[in-house]
Amino acid sequence: FCREDSKRCKKGALYKIDMLMRRGRTTMAEKVLMLALSPTMETGTIVKWRLKEGESVANGQILCEVETDKATMEYESIDEGTLLKIIVPAGREARVGEAIAVVGEKDEDIKSILEEVSTSPSVRDVEEQEVKEEILEKKDLARAEAGLITESLKEEKLPQGVKASPLARKLAERYNIDLKGVRGSGPEARIVKSDIEAAVKQTDAKAQQEISTPSEMAVDKIPVSGKRSIIARRLSESKFSAPHYYLKVIVSMDGLLTARSALNKTVEEKVSFNAFLIKFAAEALKRHRMVNAGWQGDVIVRYMRADIGLAVAQPDGLITPVVRDCWNKGIVDINRELKILIEKALDNKLKPREYSDATFTITNLGSYGIHDFTAIINPPGSAILAAGQIKKEPVIDENDNISAQSNMVLTLSCDHRVIDGAVGALFMKDLKDMMESPIKTLY
Repeated sequence: FCREDSKRCKKGALYKIDMLMRRGRTTMAEKVLMLALSPTMETGTIVKWRLKEGESVANGQILCEVETDKATMEYESIDEGTLLKIIVPAGREARVGEAIAVVGEKDEDIKSILEEVSTSPSVRDVEEQEVKEEILEKKDLARAEAGLITESLKEEKLPQGVKASPLARKLAERYNIDLKGVRGSGPEARIVKSDIEAAVKQTDAKAQQEISTPSEMAVDKIPVSGKRSIIARRLSESKFSAPHYYLKVIVSMDGLLTARSALNKTVEEKVSFNAFLIKFAAEALKRHRMVNAGWQGDVIVRYMRADIGLAVAQPDGLITPVVRDCWNKGIVDINRELKILIEKALDNKLKPREYSDATFTITNLGSYGIHDFTAIINPPGSAILAAGQIKKEPVIDENDNISAQSNMVLTLSCDHRVIDGAVGALFMKDLKDMMESPIKTLY
């Protein structure tokens, strides 16, 4: 049992003995590895260590706080003992599977573990790798001066058709230097570190001379967080892999606003407009199941439950808390659950199961004064509904009479691989009808 599931083993003793026998080690100490705390997490940043080196660690105790691509999560220890070594300090990043600390018996010798960690790949090894590459570069220069040029140096080419050492290549990328404009001083006119450094100095000097001209502008460079990086990658994949098309309708909101006002007079906690949106969308999805579906290459998955996500803005990106099983929940229950989820989202306290795998997503920018807009589909769903502001507008009826009406523009982004145009259009027609006449949701 312990071998199969050490996290459930309170002491983890049998598991440790088994691992020690396999490794042949004489130490009980264990590396604490960075775990995947969210489904899309590849790296995590240690925000804060809750314990100091030398302090006792209990099973299930919070070791540290980790910023993932979605939220700041608490890291629980699965070991007991003493925190012998913090390998990744607060503010530093680590890949999933990389050692971040060592836990074991007090005063235990962990030299062998630290040596093992120091030789393993790490996102913090960049500087050491550059030193090694610089040494190799110097050896190449020495061989060239001695008249010894290897065939590999002669044949080495970049995709741009430019010869450059690996170190020079890295530096050029870091400082945004175009290698085609750099003259190489290395063997076979190979670009080396000193050439890039000279190009950087030349670029800086030129910028300094022109800094007073009106065309130059001061900039504030903001490092890309793990969350922002994941958002960029996932939405780019969605936009360029899923063929998007858009359907737009104008919905008269007077009936819904009246219904909401009447409901809020009968309940203790006011029901938000977003809760109404989620419920009406769920009812429309119940009538059009192919909109509540996802593309998985060789199959289309039609989901048997409406798990609806609502995009919530955070300082460093968006997150979509998900209200589960909306077909079987009323508006008041949806509103209560949504309020809790939004509060947790704004505090970066959402757990992965609370923001993952929405079958349908809603994004509402009406409170920002946005009249209408289109949104990028949030996988694994195949559609996202964008809601604009509710605005009084003049409307001409069938008898050519002009009246003021509260309108809102809804725009549905669809993945054409899953949702045909007619299917999406019927979904929007039924959604519009239900929102304009809420009683229609009963039949």
